[in-house]
Parts: sequence; C-alpha cells; structure tokens
Amino acid sequence: MRAAKSIPFASVILIYSLCQQAQAYKLYGENDGATFLNADLMGAVGVFTLNRNYLADPDKNPSRMTWQEGIIKYGLSGATDKISAGSVYGGFSLLSTGSFGDGDPGGVSAGNERATTVEEAYIGWRSGDMFPALGQDGVDLSIGRQLAATDSFMVVEDGFSPGNAFNPDPNLPYGSFDRGGAYTLGMRLAFANTVVLRLGGDEGLHGDLMWIKSNNRIEGEAEFAVTNIDYATDFGTIGTTYIQGLDVNKKWVQGVTAERDSLKAYSIRGESRLGIENADFAFEVALQNNKGRTENGMYFDVGYTFADAFWKPMLSFRQSRFSKDWDPIFPGGYRKRFPGEVGAGYAGPTTNNYKTNDVFLSLHPTDNLSLNAQYFVFTQLSDRNKGDMGGKELDLSVDWMATENIVVSPLIGFFKPNRWLGNGGLQSGDDSIATLMQLTVWFTY
Repeated sequence: MRAAKSIPFASVILIYSLCQQAQAYKLYGENDGATFLNADLMGAVGVFTLNRNYLADPDKNPSRMTWQEGIIKYGLSGATDKISAGSVYGGFSLLSTGSFGDGDPGGVSAGNERATTVEEAYIGWRSGDMFPALGQDGVDLSIGRQLAATDSFMVVEDGFSPGNAFNPDPNLPYGSFDRGGAYTLGMRLAFANTVVLRLGGDEGLHGDLMWIKSNNRIEGEAEFAVTNIDYATDFGTIGTTYIQGLDVNKKWVQGVTAERDSLKAYSIRGESRLGIENADFAFEVALQNNKGRTENGMYFDVGYTFADAFWKPMLSFRQSRFSKDWDPIFPGGYRKRFPGEVGAGYAGPTTNNYKTNDVFLSLHPTDNLSLNAQYFVFTQLSDRNKGDMGGKELDLSVDWMATENIVVSPLIGFFKPNRWLGNGGLQSGDDSIATLMQLTVWFTY
C-alpha cells in the first residue's frame, strides 16, 4: 500500500506560516475574541508531468504523463464562552476536488474524478478554568467529523484519496475506491467519525483518548481506539501511543489491512534539542502485534539550523524503516516529511518492507522564500528476488510566500529505480532516470 500523499516538509512549514498569518473572514466577533464566527477558505491547484509511469502495464506507452489537480475547502468555524462553564467551539466545511488530464503515473487516479463532500462537521467543549490542576482548557472534548491527529506516525490523517483507476481487487466494481481525485495534493484528511478527549493541554503531563472511524474503503473503513500520553518540559518531549483495532470492513481490503480489527500497536517517541541551540533530535519506535505476528517500524532524525550563517541553512538527516508486514494504518509523512515525491508517491510502497534514508537541505534567502534539496535512498529489506521498487531520488523545490495568502511551490524530481518493469520493478520503458516536474499554488483566506 502506498503512503498517504502529504505536502512536502518545507511546504508544510510555509503553508502553516501562511495559515497563521492569514485572517479568516470574520462574520461576527466580540472584542475579547472569545466569541466569533469565521468564514474559512483554502485551496490549491497543481500541474504535474512525469516521463515514466508505474502502472505495471507493459502495453501502456511509457511516454510522458501529464495531469492537473485542484482542491477548494470552504466552511464556517466559531466559538463562544457565553455558556455557564467553559466554552464551545465547532466547524463545518466542504471540500471540492478534481483530477484532470492523464491521471497520475502511479495508477491511483484516472484524470476524470470530481467530488464535493463534507470534510469537517464537529463540535467541542473546553473547560476554561474549571479544573486548575489540568491548566487552562485542561479538558477538551470534541465529537464529529474532524482531523484527529496524534504525535505518532501511525495516526496522522485519513488522507489517502484514490480515484477511479485504483482498484486492487478486480472482483470489485470499477471506481469502488474513488474519493474524488486530487491524490497528489491529498487534502481530504478528516476522519468520518470521532470522539476525542484531550486532557492537560500541551504542557507538562498531558494526553488524549480517541475513538476514530474511517469511511475510506481503501483503509477498510477501519475503527480504532487510541491512547496518547506525553510529558513536555523545556528540555524536550517524551511520549507513548497505544492503538487497539476495533473493526474493519473485510469487503474492501485484503492482507494485513483486513486484520485491523485485532491489531494492537505500541510506540514510544521523543523530541528534544538536547541542550544544543538550533538543533533538533527526534525518534519513534513502534511495534504491532496481530495474530501472533510482530512487526516493527521506526524513524529517527537529527537536524541543525545554522542561524548565523548566510541564508540560514537548515540541514537534517532522517532514516525510517518498516518490516515486511507492517500496517501503516493512517500515515501522512513522518514529522511532516513525505518520503519522496516519485518514490513514495507513484513508484512503489515505502511504508512496509523498506528502509528510507533522507537528507534535507533548506536555504532561506528571505523570510518568505525557501530553496530546498532532498535526497532519498529507498532500500527493500527482504524478498528482493520477487521484485524491487527501491531506488534513489533527488527533489529540488522552491517555496515562495508570494503574499500573506499565497504560497507558490515549483519542484523538479529525479528518480532512478533499481529495476524496471522488465526485470522485477515497476517503472515503464527502462531503468533510466525519471523526471517529475510540478507546480503547486496554495492559498488560504
């Protein structure tokens, strides 16, 4: 199974900054800011072209595939403390998506997908100062359709959005897994049903309890219970996650995904500067137990920002690895770093039976401009004689915050597979370097 597509690491930072700076349109608001109603709007368009495909179809012309994607998310959000205790908040949004052209070269979308669906519909309550021992808003209870992310790489988002072309079971009708396209932009993220209880805020000892239910057929419409406990100090954060599978619809899935109703997963993670200014260290190690089988997954990364140097370069290294039958559950990139635009996006799975080494360099000529280079080595861990979708990739990108509302991100990627379709790989034509060119524009208001 491919990883859920996610915005590249550098783009995440700039888009997050954009969202922080941009103001939603205030329909109503009081001076204290505690009672408000906002109109929210965000979206993206992207154009993409790749001179190879990974459809495992020898009759498909290996020449260039070109496609386009678009998304727009629009809705309302608000909050008020004019109740007897604490405050209430909520939100509702729709997401419209579309894919055009040839479809993506990984065979996930066909280029003819369109959909408008409810993305978020949730309501929540925060405790205010009712429980001093837990801090301000130390109890936060929300229910409904929302993004219920954890700090673990195992539950990030319900973001894998296939189109008509994606059908791993030929016995199922064409289009059974279609979620409306825009697979590469990947912004259909919310879980269909949730109950989330967060305790203790974000400081000191805190945690949350979650019930999450997906309506994504490629995820088996899986249902999980999740517990997180984290302890944050000035030195860093240490945390643990436990995930218990509750249900799965076996009609839509096979293999390890069809066994999610009995899955148990555990992880421990940490993040710290280790007392070194401008440094960043992080790791997570996880185990999965299911039907007498134990699988493992992990990542670690280390980074440093040369804050006083010309253009403030940031350099980091990350390694992730996952055993053969690892179930990726609900991934979305590890610490917001998607493992390869071509390698993980189209050329093959990297969330089980692979090790990925990743070196990332980012330069910052100005506060609103980043120049990025990312190099990957994908190594299959076992069963290489049965096929190898590993290789090497170099991605060069620019993230430019053109205005406080718009981010423009051109990217060129080069992927060199270990093998091609003729000798146990997936790349069409031959094993020469495939070149991806893309341009995405993100906006939020």
